Amino acid sequence: MSSLNKPLLAPDRPSSEHSFEMSASEEDTLLTGTRTREASPQRRPFWREVGLFIWAVTATAAVIILGVLTQHQRETTPDNAAKKPSGKRNLVFMVSDGMGPASLSMTRSFRQNEGGLDIDDILQLDQHLIGQSRTRSSSSLVTDSAAGATAFSCGLKSYNGAISILPDHTPCGTVLEAAKKAGYLTGLVVTTDLTDATPACFASHVNMRSEGDSIAAQEVGEHPLGRVVDLMLGGGRCHFLPNTTDGSCRKDTRDITKLAQEKYGWNYIDDRAGFDKLKLGKDVKLPLLGLFAESDIPYEIDRRNQNDVYPSLDEMARTALTALEAATKDSDKGFFLLIEGSRIDHAGHGNDPAAQVHEVLAYDKAFGSVLKFLSESKDEGVVVGTSDHETGGLSIARQNNPTYPEYLWYPQVLSKATHSAEYLGFELFHRSEAAQSTSEDIEKFVRNTLVRDGLGITDAEDDEIRAILDTPLVASPILANMISKRAQIGWSTHGHSGVDVNIYGSKGSEKLIGNHENTDVGKFLRDYLDVDVEAITKELNKKSSAFEVASVGGWTGPIPTEEEVLKAADHYDASPKHRRR
Repeated sequence: MSSLNKPLLAPDRPSSEHSFEMSASEEDTLLTGTRTREASPQRRPFWREVGLFIWAVTATAAVIILGVLTQHQRETTPDNAAKKPSGKRNLVFMVSDGMGPASLSMTRSFRQNEGGLDIDDILQLDQHLIGQSRTRSSSSLVTDSAAGATAFSCGLKSYNGAISILPDHTPCGTVLEAAKKAGYLTGLVVTTDLTDATPACFASHVNMRSEGDSIAAQEVGEHPLGRVVDLMLGGGRCHFLPNTTDGSCRKDTRDITKLAQEKYGWNYIDDRAGFDKLKLGKDVKLPLLGLFAESDIPYEIDRRNQNDVYPSLDEMARTALTALEAATKDSDKGFFLLIEGSRIDHAGHGNDPAAQVHEVLAYDKAFGSVLKFLSESKDEGVVVGTSDHETGGLSIARQNNPTYPEYLWYPQVLSKATHSAEYLGFELFHRSEAAQSTSEDIEKFVRNTLVRDGLGITDAEDDEIRAILDTPLVASPILANMISKRAQIGWSTHGHSGVDVNIYGSKGSEKLIGNHENTDVGKFLRDYLDVDVEAITKELNKKSSAFEVASVGGWTGPIPTEEEVLKAADHYDASPKHRRR
């Protein structure tokens, strides 16, 4: 039999010992670079083993180093993250004001419980979680919405209360202003006042967020750069109306709605009928200003029963997306749109878990609509969502028992509520103001209409009812605490907290994977649109001295004192004397 055809393990096959020794010799030569002398049988195995050991150590170290470098590269530069976008594109930036990680957990469990859903049936947001944002401002470890939004709009840190103003009280250019300058169309959609901190930071500049009158004028076009916004939908009509008009909260007689239409060409609507004529964006003429409430649009838990009066966040978002896409159809530029779920924050301030879960669900629905729009659009686009801060110090646990905590919470308690504590507080205020109401009538109204029907609570204690009757102007937090207690939901504050907040994103937002400063979000926005925010800052500061408006302290308003900065977050008051429906 030919040796080539012999089996590998044939009994008479020559031993491989000599060939092994030869290969070992060759290995020694390769490892040392010189041909070794014929070693004695006793020494050859030693040098062979030393060489093999050195080779193995070197190879192992190389593999480890290569693996570490590869992993680091994947973590720091994910797929497509380093590629700069080109061509026409749309960017939707969504802000869930005041929503922390616990809000998502609470809302997810509430939704699953109410719908009898599987534990894997999660929110749209859950499916697009990519990172977290650190939220501190330049003046505090706990930010307010103004400094938080300035980090997004300018990509820079500033003090609490600053509306796109830096600590040296000079204006910083915003991504929206830069986008408008570059040829993009721009929009703002919110469920609070359009003059509130988040929308204001993208289209105006004032030293303190309380300068709502100036913010309104700047947003419509009384601005060093002229009109920078093409579409605005939300609440806050009171800052646009003269103080001679019912429903105004301005300090002067200026009619900003008239100024907007006559000087800056805005189309103006102020009710549900006008909104419905827009046909969800199919019949829109830009620029468009829609102010649908004197102040905030009601909480979703209340608005759903007033759908004929107020549009939802999702409806306004879809209208804006459709309108801006149609308006940029023949342009080589797309659009930049801010959408804010504003009242998640207010529910946190009010410590109202029933109101908050419905606000988060409304925001999640709008987020889903944006994803659907982007998937169906022929233009490239990205959505990024995050929060400016967390509000309320929400904890999905509460120790009601003084001896030992229960590891429980009850989402079904929230399902029984038909209205927010804020709404019920207003109802009590108006009922108490009615001259014909007796104390007995009011107590019956509190027990039956507010507590039983409004909150779904049938085991109210006399002390709780008495507290409401004794202090009707602050009934809302008492009512909110009643439902929080029974659901075993905890809160640590009626203000903001300093926890990190989540970042959500669609394909194209990979640069935001991981933990980031909130300013990194702002930098991503400008980089994605490829706009020059620094140039806008220079232009603003160059034109500031020549831009004059009738305002104390100039167009950006008076410089705040340290005390005013500390009180910057003191902007939300749910009592009927301060809130407008």
